[in-house]
Amino acid sequence: MHRVQFHYTLSRDAGDALIRNPLLDTLQAVAQHGSISAAARSLALSYRHVWGALKRWEDELGGELIIWGKGQSAQLSEFGTKLLWAERQAQARLAPQIEALRADLERAFAVAFDDRSHVLTLYASHDDALSVLRAHAAAHASAAPASGGDDAAPGHAAGGGLHLDIRFTGSVDAIRALNEGRCTIAGFHTLEQPAADSLAARTYQPLLQPGLHKVIGFARRTQGLIVARGNPLGLQSLADVARTGARFIHRPIGTGTRVLLGDLLTQAGLQPGDIDAAGSGRIEPSHGALAQAIASGAADAGMGIELAARARGLDFVPLVHECYHLACLKSSLEQPATRALRELLQTPAWQERMAAMPGYAPMRCGEVLSMSRVLPWWNFPAARRRRGSSAGAR
Repeated sequence: MHRVQFHYTLSRDAGDALIRNPLLDTLQAVAQHGSISAAARSLALSYRHVWGALKRWEDELGGELIIWGKGQSAQLSEFGTKLLWAERQAQARLAPQIEALRADLERAFAVAFDDRSHVLTLYASHDDALSVLRAHAAAHASAAPASGGDDAAPGHAAGGGLHLDIRFTGSVDAIRALNEGRCTIAGFHTLEQPAADSLAARTYQPLLQPGLHKVIGFARRTQGLIVARGNPLGLQSLADVARTGARFIHRPIGTGTRVLLGDLLTQAGLQPGDIDAAGSGRIEPSHGALAQAIASGAADAGMGIELAARARGLDFVPLVHECYHLACLKSSLEQPATRALRELLQTPAWQERMAAMPGYAPMRCGEVLSMSRVLPWWNFPAARRRRGSSAGAR
């Protein structure tokens, strides 16, 4: 069976055909004009180009496309006629879907040609509020005025729209992507006041540096145990998970939730091997997937956000409040796309939308935060004192 690949072009006037194919265009021209030379002229191509292309297509498809005799007009072979018929049938049958696809592509590419629009690439630890923000930004962009001015909505950078290209990954990988230039914003989360000797400090301190990075406020959210409806095992803590031998489901190593779990286990005097005594070893890539596994009965509990539990009718045992931050390079803080994001985050409409989500609250949304306050292992006065003492000793 021969496979079909789609190609498309970008131009100011791409014509009326929904899908263009050079072979079918050539066959149509030959059928209409009765000769290869006339077909070539109608296609604004050379005779040699059309002749060579037809021979290549015949070799590739394994059938004769054109028939002609000496002194006779060129005609399509039965195979060529069936190809042209099949294409017409497909275009007629699929016209609504093809037109919808073309319209979607044109709308998407319109952003690239609109100086008022901005696309921001964001790698982030999985977070449902970011998914909602992406939809909110898209709707906000659709409602933007046709041109900038006094009527421009906040967050649109003089009337343009903000489009978020979000890739969900672990917190560690998100910050690495930021440092490697693969994104403009990285989303990660920590306890509200992570200790200087915490796993979070050991994980994030090498990745985020004062003077190089800036932290933007986003959300305060609740993490805890996602458990089956009715909490049949009566789990209220990680110690209960260890005591009961509940089947515990993990997030991948390198995710912010896995780092958080490590710190909570240390605070509870537990080792990683103390939970999941049943030894399922199951790992799920997102809060939603983890909650779905518990809903299906494949596990008894796992660390996740409240929204994921409520969305699937599960019970939720809150354990800790944490801060979800957005990090960027200092050099990109005032770029138009980053400014548009900060402005959008500070709008009452977005903050009300976030506050309505279970387990979420706005946390200085869109504000540039002091790194020493949100990541307190960066103790700048102490660091300066140490440098001063070293200088005096010399």
